[in-house]
Amino acid sequence: MTILIAIVFLVPFYFVLVNSFKPFSELVINTASLPKALNFDNYTKVWEIIKFPQVFLNSILITVLSNIGLTLISAMAAYRLVRHPSKLNNIIFLLFISAMIIPFQSIMIPLVRVTNTLGLMDSILGLVVCYFGFGVSLNLFLYHGFIKSIPLEIEESAVVDGSGWFALFWKIVFPLLRPISVTIVILNSLWIWNDYLLPSLMLHKPTLQTIPLATYAFFGQYTKQWDLAMAGLTLGIAPIVIFFLSLQKHIIAGITAGSVKG
Repeated sequence: MTILIAIVFLVPFYFVLVNSFKPFSELVINTASLPKALNFDNYTKVWEIIKFPQVFLNSILITVLSNIGLTLISAMAAYRLVRHPSKLNNIIFLLFISAMIIPFQSIMIPLVRVTNTLGLMDSILGLVVCYFGFGVSLNLFLYHGFIKSIPLEIEESAVVDGSGWFALFWKIVFPLLRPISVTIVILNSLWIWNDYLLPSLMLHKPTLQTIPLATYAFFGQYTKQWDLAMAGLTLGIAPIVIFFLSLQKHIIAGITAGSVKG
């Protein structure tokens, strides 16, 4: 059963990969067949058309900055909420969790108006700030559960040895959060790297486009360049797939470790 499910999920990747090497005439005849020859012309054209080095750099910059901010903000907030329980902190945590169920489509128009008023439109920094707002709820929830599994005695021993709160968090607690931090970075990277809707609302300048935005140029109103689109999609998903496969074991380790209170 597991093998069958895996095959179902891998079929789209097969179609994207094999058709990225076919010319358009061969692609429309049989999309399921293997290419007659490994033709890299599609990749060469896509590289030049979408200015791949530039859009790749934009995607990397947005993903890295968003991950750094989300990790630091969520970890510090979760630690405060867990280690200083109070009615106010419980309400704050509940508000963060409640924000996870709000559909993005319901706040699209207010978001555009607010970001435009604050001068954050057409700005990588503005997009990163938006990702802070949309990603912090899930990240805080995961950190919250993981921090509760860390024995309080470790922190008490550090306090007895004269450690201040700042040093306690950054030198003792934060390193212990590595498993869930890696999990959060992976999940955030998959979301941010492949996101199309939010960048399409925030970034209008061609020089600021991310890979999903640039790839969409091959899908016109009347024509669709499927051969180039498949090559563009392959170039776009290859880095994040490699990143995910290299770190996927940390996802299960991080989530399961936070599900049991020590």
